[in-house]
Amino acid sequence: MSRARQLFDQMPGPSSALWNTMFKGYVQNEMYGQVMGLFNQMNSKNATHSCFTFPMVLKSCAKLLALREGGQVHCLVLKIGFGVNSYVGTTLIDMYSSGGEIGLAYKAFSEMVGRNVVAWTSMVNAFLLYSDVVSARRLFDLAPDRDIVLWNTMVSGYIKCGDMVAARELFDVMPNKDLISWNTLLNGYANNADVEGIERFFEEMPEKNVFSWNGLIGGYAHNKRFAEIISAFKRMMKEAHVSPNDATLVIVLSACSRLGALDMGKWVHAYVESSEYKKNVFVGNGLIDMYAKCGVIESAVDVFREMSTKDLVSYNTLINGLAVHGHGSDALGYFDEMENAGVRPDGITFIGILCACSHMGEVENGLLYYHLMINKYSVSPQIEHCGCMVDLLGRAGLLEQAVNFIINMPLQADSVVWTALLGACRIYKNVELAELALEQLIEIEPENPANYVMLSNVYSDARRWDDVARSKIAMRNTKHRKLPGCSLIELDQEVVEFYSYDERHTKTEELYLALRGLTKQLKSCGYVPKDKTFCEEPSEGRIFSIT
Repeated sequence: MSRARQLFDQMPGPSSALWNTMFKGYVQNEMYGQVMGLFNQMNSKNATHSCFTFPMVLKSCAKLLALREGGQVHCLVLKIGFGVNSYVGTTLIDMYSSGGEIGLAYKAFSEMVGRNVVAWTSMVNAFLLYSDVVSARRLFDLAPDRDIVLWNTMVSGYIKCGDMVAARELFDVMPNKDLISWNTLLNGYANNADVEGIERFFEEMPEKNVFSWNGLIGGYAHNKRFAEIISAFKRMMKEAHVSPNDATLVIVLSACSRLGALDMGKWVHAYVESSEYKKNVFVGNGLIDMYAKCGVIESAVDVFREMSTKDLVSYNTLINGLAVHGHGSDALGYFDEMENAGVRPDGITFIGILCACSHMGEVENGLLYYHLMINKYSVSPQIEHCGCMVDLLGRAGLLEQAVNFIINMPLQADSVVWTALLGACRIYKNVELAELALEQLIEIEPENPANYVMLSNVYSDARRWDDVARSKIAMRNTKHRKLPGCSLIELDQEVVEFYSYDERHTKTEELYLALRGLTKQLKSCGYVPKDKTFCEEPSEGRIFSIT
């Protein structure tokens, strides 16, 4: 644009078309301030305006939220005589509505002589932008001509305000529905957490494209139905003559990471390698995340190294994955590489870095990076960073320093911070600070029995059996049960859940028989359980826990 401007300024008498070419170039490059400067220069030279000039200038006013200047341009529009132009009038509606002046937007709409369907759609959309569905519907009903865009706009308005009944009623009477209309309503069910509605409507669709399948899969993701994501993706690959796009692959990889479905994730990786998305940075980031969360950190590193383009998310995903899996020094190494590559770290980056320092027990390094985050990169500490610091100090046995850090934190300590301190108190058998942590946790989460379980473990390690009994009574008094532990395994391309004390599985007897056999094998090799609550042959014939 700078070279274009140099050429333009050398022209003795640029035509209206050339002025508009410069305006268009600035708008396309989002250089809205330069549009306003050039427009002032145009007026000072008394150059001729056209109906194509004002929409670009008014759009720039809207982007800059310069409503005062936009009003001045509006006056010039009326003075020159372009007020009757529907293209200019539509841009005036958009400018005023984007700045919150819905009354002025409607005034501009009312003053338009030849209102076409685009103008009606802009005004309806302006009302919907401020959740005035009643006014939008009233205007929609008055529109002399309604195209598919106006119908879809009104349906989307009902979806945005959560009224799926009205959206469906309007959709049912819509003439000439296209695939975009069907996908709009499908995504509406997804955004309003109606899984049954998504499934039922998806089956009604006469035609489906990749965005339809993404609507179904995204709806499952929006409602944390990860197993259904995998099933829908398999069905898409088997039944539909539609290829997944990068959005599909990212959602499926995310589901694989949440479920630990490594085999399915590897299949997606193989598909990516043979597709056009091999160099897609979003898919690459999804693969790194999937491998890291499935425990195959070496493959995550391999994917990262093979990526031709890496962004902030790429580095953050790898650094956090390495930190969680105990590869702290590697995480710090990639942080140095990130800085050298000119990628500016953010708060998520430093969560991984502080976590890495915590796992390595490097207190001085952790404090160094914490202050680096604040002083060099101007990242304000969030509760996650404070939790990492408390964990770092607690793991190193600096419990008093951890308490002082909590007291002087810039944020109010939450349950995660106090739980980190409570966990450190168990390691170092500090009953006094453990009780302090529990007092704070009771205020924050009075009905969470897990806090009493942790304190009971501290008492047990200190052999204070009376206090153990007292904490168990307090736990029962909450009248809430601790959520059972859950494990996920992938078997025959299906994900199976196992809960602690769970007897619902069809092969429960065989499972517990195998577990008893494994226990005997462990004991024959000299294994002695540390947890006194362990029971090899309980009266119900179940093994409750193995430490």
